[in-house]
Amino acid sequence: MLITVAATFAQVIVGTAPVTLLLASDHPLYRPLGMIGITLAALGLVYLIRRFLGRQSWAGVGMERSRRAVPQLLLGVVAGAVPTVAAILLSLAFGVTSLAPTETILANPGLVPYGIAFALLSQAFPEELLWRGHLFDTLSARLSPRAVLIVVSVGFGALHILSNSPADSPAERLLYVVQAIALGFACAAARARTGALWMAVGVHLGLHTGNLLLPTEAVHYGVQLVILTCTLTFSGLLLLRYGKGTREQEACHPGPSTYEPGR
Repeated sequence: MLITVAATFAQVIVGTAPVTLLLASDHPLYRPLGMIGITLAALGLVYLIRRFLGRQSWAGVGMERSRRAVPQLLLGVVAGAVPTVAAILLSLAFGVTSLAPTETILANPGLVPYGIAFALLSQAFPEELLWRGHLFDTLSARLSPRAVLIVVSVGFGALHILSNSPADSPAERLLYVVQAIALGFACAAARARTGALWMAVGVHLGLHTGNLLLPTEAVHYGVQLVILTCTLTFSGLLLLRYGKGTREQEACHPGPSTYEPGR
């Protein structure tokens, strides 16, 4: 867990260091190269951690290259975007949030694909690779499937106490952490359902996609977070209920493979 937390910060620092040192912050390539750097740093860090610390095979992270990868990713986006949009619509109905001005939403539609790509490469993929890829696989050799779900969800959410958010009170910051735990749970449920990483990445990306499509301005941010927590948790429960199930996945993939020289 501590190694995963350290790597979560390290991937951002290492991945963006070249761009920060070589380019001005207003350079058009500053953000694109930065997000690519974060993804490359995450891949490198996870490889080094598994190769030299855990002596685990790369296959355990769940980056399966098969025809199911893209459908799983897209299904994950739906499983993440639908509860996010539902939470926004409920928040609008209850008057706890408001949509951003129309001119803000429609000013540059091209920013939506860019925002999705940025979310994928700077957050969704690298964070899922660490938490629902490496850590999920590592803990599966030591803990029950239910305990793995709890640890990777709570640990991921607790880390968000340091995140930037609209929360402006201790209560809202705590609710933000709880909402992040719910996101972690939905992503972990997707990993448990498929045994692969791609649906978990999709769920994480779906959250950001929903927020990009329906940007809001907080009125009662704490209530909005509670609603989002409920919808994300429900999505995670549906994934577990109608998926293959953690017990079956454990039988098919009992835990991480140890690294053996020469293999």
